[in-house]
Amino acid sequence: MISLADISKSYNMGNVTVHALQSVSLNIDRGEFVAVLGPSGSGKSTMMNIIGCLDKPSVGEYILDNSPVHELNRTRLARVRNRKIGFVFQSFNLLPFATAYENIELPMLYARISSGKRKARVMELLDSVGLADRAAHRPAELSGGQRQRVAVARALSNDPDIILADEPTGNLDSRSGQEILDLFGNLNSKGKTLIFVTHDENLARHAHRIIRLLDGTVNQDCAVN
Repeated sequence: MISLADISKSYNMGNVTVHALQSVSLNIDRGEFVAVLGPSGSGKSTMMNIIGCLDKPSVGEYILDNSPVHELNRTRLARVRNRKIGFVFQSFNLLPFATAYENIELPMLYARISSGKRKARVMELLDSVGLADRAAHRPAELSGGQRQRVAVARALSNDPDIILADEPTGNLDSRSGQEILDLFGNLNSKGKTLIFVTHDENLARHAHRIIRLLDGTVNQDCAVN
């Protein structure tokens, strides 16, 4: 489903060139549950941005569902993101003045889905994350765990094939974090491809495969025992 071939990404910062990724090659099959593990500065967020079509590699090929997305322009990349990929962030990234319902509905508005289908889908998703009774609540009226569940529901709104999560439990207590991990496990059991970025070894072991990055290269790629 995902194929990275000799991917490199460099940034110019003044007179200094930062090599965030260097000749990374890997494949991720449909339905896998993968953790991308590494310390700060290892290149894991850069890899997530490329896989999520938020950024393009400086060098190399990225094939997503047989499509060479490294060749696409910004408009077509945005279309791929909206249809194929759902994002979950450490800081939730919810609109503060919008309700849980409205936050989940937003990607469907961009996808021009009819109001009737949007309503049915939002209520289905709220129910699936245990927040049907919180539809009218704004983020400030929700706990951290509830906000992240809204974020997960929003990521699922257009029924994407891939869920990408960046430190998804980083701002949560241990109980709420475990609830999110359980939710991810349930989504994966239903066929979703889950990829999450973390620096936490214990968190990474909830996945079925760990890709370890160090200094912009794949240091290890192994199954979780």
